Amino acid sequence: MPNIAKGLVYLLIAVLVVTQLYPLIWLALYSLKTNEEILSGQFFALPAKWQWHNYVEAYTNGSYIKYLGNSVIITAVTLICVIVLSAMVAYAITRFKFRFGPAVMLVFLVGMMIPMQSTLLPLMKIFSPLELINTRWALILPYVAFQLPIAIFILSGFMRSIPTEMEESAHIDGANVYRIFRSIILPISIPPVMTVCILTFITIWNEYIMAATFISSDRLKTLPFGIYSFVSQYSVNYGDIGAYMVMGAAPVILIYFVLSSRITKGMVAGAVKG
Repeated sequence: MPNIAKGLVYLLIAVLVVTQLYPLIWLALYSLKTNEEILSGQFFALPAKWQWHNYVEAYTNGSYIKYLGNSVIITAVTLICVIVLSAMVAYAITRFKFRFGPAVMLVFLVGMMIPMQSTLLPLMKIFSPLELINTRWALILPYVAFQLPIAIFILSGFMRSIPTEMEESAHIDGANVYRIFRSIILPISIPPVMTVCILTFITIWNEYIMAATFISSDRLKTLPFGIYSFVSQYSVNYGDIGAYMVMGAAPVILIYFVLSSRITKGMVAGAVKG
């Protein structure tokens, strides 16, 4: 029986690995084929001739550098705002004993349940008179708002596990709240902070619906918009689209594999009282 159970576990893991690798392998082969090979329907057939020029065309014709720069700026500003705000809110909720603390936490948890698409029209009504449409802030502000609930949830769970004796000792030595937060709480909270960074990055990097709603200026468009550079009225360059998608997904895949272990550490860091 133990061998059967172990075999079932390995089988389940193998199925999960295949289902996760299938889209990546398919996309990699897709990006190196001609239109004729792609439309033939042979998904896993190797290209008759490797079309490496698809990547050259995706780089030059898809405004890759410009759109990449916009994505980097928006994602970086969003990450900074989310980390700073969520860390301060989580610390206040877990350490400052005020009457409406649980209610405030509940409000943030409810925010995790609101779908982003349902806020497009209200945000349009709000941003239009403020002249935020077609600016980077039209994306940064909603991105920060939607990422804060999960970030606060993760960080508050970890901060509850930090012994209060450390802060009490620092307070006796003359450190104020800001010094304790900056010099003790933040350095200890690096694992969950990294988790928040990775989850926020993955969510924001390829977001399209909100970007398409609030950004129409070509100067401010992000990476997902580059795909339309290869779609004309009468033809579609599928190979170039595949190459562009690989180039757009590469930063996410790279960062995830480099820092993936920190996701697990950050998610379980607050599960054990220390």
